[in-house]
Amino acid sequence: MTDAVDSVVAEIDSITRRDAVLVAGPWLAGTSSAVSALRDRLPEVTVLEVNELRAGEAPAVLVFVVSATAPLTESDCALLDAVAADTDAVIGVVSKIDVHRTWREVLDADRALLTERAARYGEVVWVGAAAAPDLGPPVVDDVVVAVTTMLADDSLDQRNRLRAWENRLLAMCLRLDHDVEGAGREARLAALREQRAGQLRAFRLTTSQRSIAIRSQMQQVRVQLSSFARTRCASVRCELHEDVAGMTRRRLGGFTDEVHHRIAVVSGDVQEGTFRRLADIGDQLGLPVHAPADPCPVVAVGTAPLRSRGAENRLMMLLGAGFGLGVALTLSRLFADLAPRWALGGAIGGAIVGLAVTLWVVGVRGLLHDRAVLDRWVDEVTTGLRTAMEEWVATRVLAAEASLSRATAERDAVERADTEESVARIDREIREHGVQRARAAAIRDRRVPVIENALASVRADLDELNRRKAPNYGLLNRSCE
Repeated sequence: MTDAVDSVVAEIDSITRRDAVLVAGPWLAGTSSAVSALRDRLPEVTVLEVNELRAGEAPAVLVFVVSATAPLTESDCALLDAVAADTDAVIGVVSKIDVHRTWREVLDADRALLTERAARYGEVVWVGAAAAPDLGPPVVDDVVVAVTTMLADDSLDQRNRLRAWENRLLAMCLRLDHDVEGAGREARLAALREQRAGQLRAFRLTTSQRSIAIRSQMQQVRVQLSSFARTRCASVRCELHEDVAGMTRRRLGGFTDEVHHRIAVVSGDVQEGTFRRLADIGDQLGLPVHAPADPCPVVAVGTAPLRSRGAENRLMMLLGAGFGLGVALTLSRLFADLAPRWALGGAIGGAIVGLAVTLWVVGVRGLLHDRAVLDRWVDEVTTGLRTAMEEWVATRVLAAEASLSRATAERDAVERADTEESVARIDREIREHGVQRARAAAIRDRRVPVIENALASVRADLDELNRRKAPNYGLLNRSCE
């Protein structure tokens, strides 16, 4: 071996080699019976079961017992790989040949299966045995001969040591490969990439949904509050028209104050409803609404346009006088015709009644005129009120939307910072995995050639020793068959 190979071999953890025969095999293969039979036949040899061998120990010879019921399974082969990893001397035993007449076919199948699995198993000595037969003594002569022959081989220790070195070198290569891949590194990297994409996707989705929710809510609020303002203005207009329809001359003086009061009530209702609705929107969205709490605008109502009507009054006096004169003449003629003695009294009474009718016609006509004026004035006032309320509501909604947008931008900035920090942490971990992989790959690329040279040297020595003992073991195989 070269110095580099010697240095690699020197790093191999040594194992404790026990001068013993280990009997192992699958469950119900008959290992316990084989152990008892070998202990009886070979009292000078230490025969162990798997649970009697401590960690870090390896036997000198392995007797692997399998059942003659059926060929080996994958789990059986894996068990053999594990127990024979540090031992080159392996004996394959097909048990229970007393009850299974086709045991030779099973033996040939097992030999072919293991030879295909690994080249080292091509030199395994295969024998048949019945350690605990139903009738007759145990049939373990071939097993005893094979064990005795292998224990007497001068190259056994060296072959076992080389096989252990080969196993350790293969383990070193596998460990270097694992260091490159890492324990679940690919799964961790996939999870990190998925987590990174998920956080970015969640942030974009959250900001989009919040923006859409704000626009939708504010559009609904704008429509609802505008409708509410129009409805309240329409209701107060109807109420005032009803008041005007039943208006008397005594109530004309206080009607302007009543309109002022009604307008203030409507303005307060709209203001309260707007503030409450916008606060509810802020609570639903989880965002503060810091719009300026300016009061509703004061609508200039003024006074009712009830002015003196001189020309109209004179005209009505003239028309009323004509109507009253007609009534007075009619009454005087009626009394003159029906009761001549009361003609003078009828004329005086007719004049009084005519005067009263004249005053009543003038008064009613003036009241109806004032009601018509008040109706038009109420329409003008409520129209101005509706315009002012709609403008105020629109202004308030725009201010609230701007406030919500600022709060949303602040929240988005905080969440963006958190997301960027989390993504940066994930990126750092991904880069660390990349650095670790590159470092492990560099170490592997530097050490694997040396390990492979050492492995080739060990295998060459092992092949040479196996060639030397092959003729004797071939005779042993043929004698056992």
